[in-house]
Amino acid sequence: MTGQPQGLLKMRNHARAIFDAAVEAVNPERAVLACLERSGDTLWVGGKQFDLRAYERLVVVGAGKASAAMASAVEKLLADRITRGLVIVKYGYAIPLKLITIHEAGHPIPDKAGLGGAQAIVELLDDCTDHDLVIALISGGGSALLPLPAGGITLSEKQELTEKLLRCGATIHEMNTVRKHISRTKGGGLARAAYPATVINLMLSDVMGGNPDTIGAGPFVPDRSTYSEAAAILERYNLMETSPHSISAYIRQGMKAETSSMPVGDAFEKVTSIIVADNRMACLAAKSKAEELGYAAVLIGCDMGGNTTDVALVHAAIAKEVLASGNPAVAPACIISGGETTVVVKGQGRGGRNQEFALVCAREIDQMPGKVVILSGGTDGTDGPTDAAGGMVDNDTVVRGRTRGLDIKAFLADNDAYHYLETTGDLLMTGPTRTNVMDLRIVLIEKT
Repeated sequence: MTGQPQGLLKMRNHARAIFDAAVEAVNPERAVLACLERSGDTLWVGGKQFDLRAYERLVVVGAGKASAAMASAVEKLLADRITRGLVIVKYGYAIPLKLITIHEAGHPIPDKAGLGGAQAIVELLDDCTDHDLVIALISGGGSALLPLPAGGITLSEKQELTEKLLRCGATIHEMNTVRKHISRTKGGGLARAAYPATVINLMLSDVMGGNPDTIGAGPFVPDRSTYSEAAAILERYNLMETSPHSISAYIRQGMKAETSSMPVGDAFEKVTSIIVADNRMACLAAKSKAEELGYAAVLIGCDMGGNTTDVALVHAAIAKEVLASGNPAVAPACIISGGETTVVVKGQGRGGRNQEFALVCAREIDQMPGKVVILSGGTDGTDGPTDAAGGMVDNDTVVRGRTRGLDIKAFLADNDAYHYLETTGDLLMTGPTRTNVMDLRIVLIEKT
């Protein structure tokens, strides 16, 4: 960056190298190949053995930002066995494959392309018999990419609810709990469509806790939540009465029976589910790279959620503490965390949780003694509805903004981190990484 002090430039390069190492560690293709092992007609998955000769057809389906790269691995290993395949990815996340069709659709707001893709996958699975093997590839983003509303709910009504949930600061767990109860694909819906076929369900986790029924809203996993819980979430954000009538009516109808959504029966007994990569793998790779670069690295958590501003304040405070006392590490130090925060959108600006996190940190470390660089990025390369993965700021960011006439308080009030960071040169731009294991936050601290 032009005009950047040499020491901060080096640290910024280090922060990006640490982030890139973390993303590479959760490369979906390598993660799938590490999970699957084949010898002739025998396939091992997580220690379980499958005789490929026992199946007449092998069908591949999937959805999510990482599912195309996961499908590439399956093609490399099982090209001679694949009969048909269809995987839905976010626009811009497609890669060329020979046997498996890649279908692009909208994310985070579902669209007609996603609806058509979801219908095609259900039709493909409905055609399966007990002589077929299905390999499912599910990653973050899969919920938005598999929109097939239940009952009389329309796509436009689901789009409206999704936008409201995104703006109110609902967590991914809360969003998926609601979406599972108004969908024909989520909450085990695709497992029921595939029955009586045998299913190998490979998942790349983008959720805290790694709960399989939350990853992509669990299309091949029994749902542990209830209609009552979905209703409580809508009530919590004052959305039960303001949501489209068809949605609230459908959920109320489900509540009357007070039945758990957890499906039982043979469909799930024929599903083998494996998580092939998660945020912890990325965080540990980041820690290793930071140590390689000479930093005392501390991993403070891989499941850090909560309000974005609150979490940013904690990270900035740790940077200050490192400089003041050498705790929890002596500088040069690297503090690492993973997870997914939420932003309550009150302004009309542009941004995402990682950009918001970075801008709050920039305000807090403004002219802090020593040298501090803070990076916050989505491992998928996309932060909110923007082309940035997040932001990377330092303790000169606010000074650079001031010289360009920017008022950081006004930009934060308007949730407009994107345009502030764009002007100061602090956006983190990676392009699609084709993986997705939540976010990574890196704090580098050196004494002057």
